[in-house]
Amino acid sequence: MSTDFTVTRDPHQHRYEATDDQSKVAGFVDYQETSEMVVLTHTEVDPAFEGRGVGSALARAALDDIRERELKALVVCPFILSWMRKHPEYRDVLFNATPSTPSS
Repeated sequence: MSTDFTVTRDPHQHRYEATDDQSKVAGFVDYQETSEMVVLTHTEVDPAFEGRGVGSALARAALDDIRERELKALVVCPFILSWMRKHPEYRDVLFNATPSTPSS
């Protein structure tokens, strides 16, 4: 069963939350923020929503938000690190990432 999730940033709780169409929290990513970066520290998905793309939705939305706000991400969360290995298009968002060089 596939469900669409809405991901929002809650700056008061320092986390991104994914909710389903009934506003139930399906998962979240904890973060800490400075003036130049967002540290993504932990991702958690409610067991009732596992295997339905919640983690991916959270990772993508958090990184998109960080990019849009012209900040960088320091990723210490193992889930998001693993997700990013499969999504190199987010490399530019990483704090202190070495720039990729074009192939000749």
